[in-house]
Amino acid sequence: MNIAIIGAGNMGGATALGLAGALPDARITVTAKHAATLEKFTARGLQASCDNVAAARGADIVVIGVKPWLVQGVLAELKPVLAGKVLVSFAAGIPAADLAGFVADCGLKGLYAVIPNLAIEVGESMTFVHEISGTKETLAQVCGLFDAVGKTAVVDEKRLHAGMMLASCGIAFALRYARASAEGGVELGLYPKEAIEAALQTVKGAAALLEARGSHPEAEIDRVTTPGGVTIRGLNAMEDAGFTAAVIAGLKA
Repeated sequence: MNIAIIGAGNMGGATALGLAGALPDARITVTAKHAATLEKFTARGLQASCDNVAAARGADIVVIGVKPWLVQGVLAELKPVLAGKVLVSFAAGIPAADLAGFVADCGLKGLYAVIPNLAIEVGESMTFVHEISGTKETLAQVCGLFDAVGKTAVVDEKRLHAGMMLASCGIAFALRYARASAEGGVELGLYPKEAIEAALQTVKGAAALLEARGSHPEAEIDRVTTPGGVTIRGLNAMEDAGFTAAVIAGLKA
């Protein structure tokens, strides 16, 4: 499989590195405006180019990882070489109809709006896929690509936006919780390194527990909250400070 990732920014770059680790037999080419940006990718054995058209011409799947306001211009540049290819766009906030209009009549095999998150770099993304056009085969190809670096959900356009808030933006919210937890640990007497290690392992363990047991978070919370104990006091203090309401407000904002 030949994959071209147009744009070596945070998400495009993370995707390139994640796929390189997960799919060692794939030929991955990543592009950027400046050669210096590409050095870390060539050091990992990826192909690199400052020529978007050349990179896309040789690819089976073209991933657009540039900023949303650059997408239309980049696609206009690439249109002559997109025939017979699968196009994946990471651009947030561009309606599917507009994206389809940017590449109308260029002979694509499939067009997909895809929202991964930054954990794609370490093979743990939660990726949402919306099919704008394509076939069962191209959808399977795109899902297979992102299943290699995490988990994938196929959704309609409305749920794509919800997924972006929960998982793509949401990774920042989860990291902010980890930071706050570590800061609290330091105030309670742990050294900073101990506190961040404990916070990260606790978040990791909580996720693994839910995944392994297939249970609702509240069911596992009930197993920890001894009547009259310190855990329920902590939970109630967090709720009194607006914890759940703050998380939901952040997602909706």
